[in-house]
Amino acid sequence: MEKKNCFLLFMVISFIGNTQEKPNILWIITDDHRPDALACYNQITTGKKESSLGYVMSPNIDELATEGTFFVNAYSNSPMCTPSRSSMMTGRYPFRSGHYKFYSHQEADFVKPMVSQILKDKGYGTAVFGKTGWGIYKHLDGKKNTHTDFFDYNMHFKRDLQANGIGDIFYADAKVEFIDGIFSPIKTVEKAIYPDGSIKTYHTQLRDKKMPEIDKKTMQSVDQEFDILRTYTRLNKGLIIGGVNPQKAGNTVDGVIVKEYVNYLTNANKSYKTSWGKQVKGANSKKPLFVNLGFHLPHTPVLPPKKYRDIFKNKKYNIPEFSTDELSNFPPQLVTLYNECKTDQLTDEEKLQAIQDYYAFCAYGDALIGEAVETFTSYCKANNQEYLIIFTIGDHGWHLGEQGIMAKFGPWKQSVQNAAIVVASDKKKFPPGKIYNNIVEFVDFAPTILAATGEDISTENYEYLDGYDLASVINDSKPIREYAIGEVNVVCGHRAYMRTEDFAFSMRTRDKWDVSKAPFLNDDINWALTCDRPKADMALYDLRKDPLEKNNIADAKNYVKLADWFRNKLGTIVLGDGRVECDWTQPNSYNISNFAGGADTKTLDIPKSIIPSL
Repeated sequence: MEKKNCFLLFMVISFIGNTQEKPNILWIITDDHRPDALACYNQITTGKKESSLGYVMSPNIDELATEGTFFVNAYSNSPMCTPSRSSMMTGRYPFRSGHYKFYSHQEADFVKPMVSQILKDKGYGTAVFGKTGWGIYKHLDGKKNTHTDFFDYNMHFKRDLQANGIGDIFYADAKVEFIDGIFSPIKTVEKAIYPDGSIKTYHTQLRDKKMPEIDKKTMQSVDQEFDILRTYTRLNKGLIIGGVNPQKAGNTVDGVIVKEYVNYLTNANKSYKTSWGKQVKGANSKKPLFVNLGFHLPHTPVLPPKKYRDIFKNKKYNIPEFSTDELSNFPPQLVTLYNECKTDQLTDEEKLQAIQDYYAFCAYGDALIGEAVETFTSYCKANNQEYLIIFTIGDHGWHLGEQGIMAKFGPWKQSVQNAAIVVASDKKKFPPGKIYNNIVEFVDFAPTILAATGEDISTENYEYLDGYDLASVINDSKPIREYAIGEVNVVCGHRAYMRTEDFAFSMRTRDKWDVSKAPFLNDDINWALTCDRPKADMALYDLRKDPLEKNNIADAKNYVKLADWFRNKLGTIVLGDGRVECDWTQPNSYNISNFAGGADTKTLDIPKSIIPSL
């Protein structure tokens, strides 16, 4: 009897030892994805499945939303791929990471690790598929960086797919210089990959030399064959904002990203060959798993496969209206942004195509996301493992004519107001069908992931995190945030923004076009708070009566005091509450401005007397 009891005890201990307590995590991030491309988002926010522009289709994501919690007001902390993804991966605002543009590295001693690095150290198997785009390198010289510094397995859409002749139509090479902080293309090269594997390569821009006739003819033939629609402003010259993909659904670059991700999971614990013939190992099912699935869509080139384009090509859409009266209220900095990204060169027919093709591309992404989620949950169930799924709906948004542009980069809703869905096998943590309407931010994803793995993010080790664990947010153990903030430096110089339920405010933060270099780090840091009022380039929108942000009232007589209040509130936070400016061309050259430490209180204390009544 004693031997039998000992044996049973041994079996129980063995079972406990083999039980995986930490959940597998799938983090999906799309690119330039407007939340109104999802019927579920529109149903929640407006009561109608279609967007304000028209028809959308998202059955798989709609189903995912019913299985977890929908955060309908999740704000990007930068309206540009690299600083936005950097903020997500580190849980730090751009002004506290010093990452305002394209590049940063981890040699500077103030830099904090990416969430994937922490999980690797805690015993997770880690993998990333598709677009990374965080712009963080292990070393000053990016060539020293190994792809396993951040993830155990890294499958990149450019390095592994496009470079090996897998994909559709893409920008293969580009050389640019910066004039007053603005892109000035010297040359751009495009490739079109056909289903039979043949490739056409041609210049789309060649600034200092005459474009060869063969390139012109090749580009024209590709444009005609695939109904390509391009923009023609200086910044966006030649960008493809519409057309049909040369590849069938499933064979586009995003389709192959998902194929590789599926192969990685379905070939767990064994070797297999990738689409480009490389022998690799699948997931290790004996470890908890963290996978980042980075879609390139619906980023330009906007090229939905024919199957999806045919569904949308005859749909009618409302084309956003934009007038010179609206433009006349832009501060000079935003006029510069408009001039680099404007749509006034497009006809109404072309604008309609751009909208149709964008939403069609998003619908194709919905199908791929459905496949990815099903594969992941099947993997977890087969291995008897708990899971967490985070779907970040766009690293930021995209304008389809609002504010007169087809781009991102701005402080407006279409650039920075996104959404997120979080699903867990433990339904108590993220209840199915729950809708959270208060403000959350992209810096919340890192602490949410870390907390889900059992990390105590209240400890000193994690004091640097700017975000909250979303599981704590929805159970009301964290205070409600009354604003979201962010900053970027691209196209028109440094600009920060603050979004609240009732107001949207933005301003120039630095009196320079580009990011700082040593020795001018945080120099004249109070400039935006003390300069003559017009130089701060303020924009203020009263969302209570102007939800489309068409009338900047920063200089309106009855809003001047309110705009000045926002100027001081936002400026004090992003300039004086731990602001970092780093010279990323050097290993450890930075300055931290902390003249207003603690200014980021997450609360608004606007004097009621300066808020105009409606």
